[in-house]
Amino acid sequence: MAKIDPDGLVRLDLNNPVFQENLLTLQKAERHAAIETLNKLRQMTWNQVYRDSGLKWEKIVSFKPPPGIDAVYSLRITQARRATAFRDGEFIRLLTIASDHDSTYGKQ
Repeated sequence: MAKIDPDGLVRLDLNNPVFQENLLTLQKAERHAAIETLNKLRQMTWNQVYRDSGLKWEKIVSFKPPPGIDAVYSLRITQARRATAFRDGEFIRLLTIASDHDSTYGKQ
């Protein structure tokens, strides 16, 4: 198993079809804000992601992650929306952009 450098840059995986649909159907201003956040992420190390108060990287404990994934996290992708993602080595694999804050955490 390769050693992961905590000071290495985050690599983005935007290939999840649900994430793509969520991103591409945002209104123009929110889509632009989300792209700015993605650009910020790709310039950060994992240590910076964990400490960044603007992203608010948080483990979601309200549901069990799918098999093969240790934990699912939420992060602020725009002022009003949060994304879900998980860490896979040096990659952040983005899963969704929630339509509202509570739906990120699986609340009804």
